[in-house]
Amino acid sequence: MQDEGGDISVLPEGCISTILSFTSPSDAGVSSLVSSTFKSAADSDVCWKKFLPSDYNEIVSRSSSSSSDISSSFNLNDFTSKKQLYLHLCDHSVLLDGGKMSFNIDKKSGKKCFMIAAKELAIIWGDTPLYWTWQPHPDSRFAEVAELVDVCWLHIKGTIETRLLSPNTTYAAYIVVKFTDNAYGLERHPADVAVGFVGEGGNASGSRTVHLNHKKASGGQFPSERGDGWMEIELGEFYNDQGEDGEVQMTLTETKGGHWKSGLIVQGIELRPKVSIQST
Repeated sequence: MQDEGGDISVLPEGCISTILSFTSPSDAGVSSLVSSTFKSAADSDVCWKKFLPSDYNEIVSRSSSSSSDISSSFNLNDFTSKKQLYLHLCDHSVLLDGGKMSFNIDKKSGKKCFMIAAKELAIIWGDTPLYWTWQPHPDSRFAEVAELVDVCWLHIKGTIETRLLSPNTTYAAYIVVKFTDNAYGLERHPADVAVGFVGEGGNASGSRTVHLNHKKASGGQFPSERGDGWMEIELGEFYNDQGEDGEVQMTLTETKGGHWKSGLIVQGIELRPKVSIQST
């Protein structure tokens, strides 16, 4: 028997699902257009369970109450299929560990993405109200953001364990920010950014400079707009092959100018795949 799917369509649907599970979510989507048999196979739990991170169950079990577009009552039983769960985790972040970080997945590859809340970052003088304030923000996924009141020494650092991330994947780190209407001093001197493995000098991007001015000028790297209304500054990239024992450090520093600056709002540092499709 042949249909619009060709000879391969005579294979059992379960076999086709298994074959498609070794491709990618986008490939499965294209395959679903071939025939009704392929569509059923491409939508199966066998296929989409393979596309989900292997430890997704453990990760979402750490979910907590949330805000913004994040469901406050995330429950795996609410999803009728693994494909529905996959697409939900692509479009909605899940708050973890009491709001310390958020988790979602990259739609094209299924790789894990995390954002570390500002409260979990090491911010110089961050606990001194004279320099920084902590407050809710209607557009933030976290309970509080950090707003720069006035400092001459700007230093923000975040760390994450590589075991949390997808293995054999190139990640980029971005600090996610906004600027107040009366921001000043941020344009006077570029900031130094760097990403690297703690205790190791190699296998990561070197330090470089970026502009903190949200009013772009010619030349250099400036904050870029995101689809969620925030802006982001790439801090660097690294290849995650560190297994269970690595830790990555990400920093943004502006201390050379010695001038006062204000008006930077920090939501957190996000890590996501630099290239959507990676070998596993």
